[in-house]
Amino acid sequence: MKSIVILISGRGSNMEAIVKAKLTLDIRAVISNRPDAKGLEFAAAHGIRTITVNHKSFSSREDFDDALAAQIDACAPDYIVLAGFMRILTEAFITRYPQRIVNIHPSLLPAFTGLHTHRRALDAGVKLHGATIHFVTPQLDHGPIIAQAAVPVFADDTEASLASRVLAQEHRLYPAAIGWLVADRLELMSGDIVKLRGDRTDVDLRATALCCPVV
Repeated sequence: MKSIVILISGRGSNMEAIVKAKLTLDIRAVISNRPDAKGLEFAAAHGIRTITVNHKSFSSREDFDDALAAQIDACAPDYIVLAGFMRILTEAFITRYPQRIVNIHPSLLPAFTGLHTHRRALDAGVKLHGATIHFVTPQLDHGPIIAQAAVPVFADDTEASLASRVLAQEHRLYPAAIGWLVADRLELMSGDIVKLRGDRTDVDLRATALCCPVV
């Protein structure tokens, strides 16, 4: 059975979605850089080990990443899952775990990397917005795309309404993608294209467009 650790900074709603999906995997720990992260309470209530590595206790990003890596290595996971982890990881940290870190970002990458994605989508007048799951590389919010979920942008959308609609799709797509990952169904091909082995019957295709890896 494959194992993961999940990194959060706040409520951890995508972490909750993964836990509630009851995937065949071993969640070794939920780790937060904030001791007051609400997601830690949920994880503990579900019998999952919780760890805090407070970034405010370190004088540099490198020192924090070293301490975080030490905690992760002690858990010995196969994969590291970022679920609302609001820290930019150093290149040294990322290259320590090649093709083992996955992230979910609230936009249709490569559009709107960084913060405030929903506001920027509205300002740009795009007609489709969504979320992207990808392998993490040293370039921020880049890396091979595993899957995407797209939602329409309506004329009367606010930042909050658009964010809510995207988040609902994140909660559907992230558990599915983690399921593919731990079942060894994902293959990274030349050109950084991610291929999904097998069929997609484990994904509910209703209500939104889900863009999965090529089969």
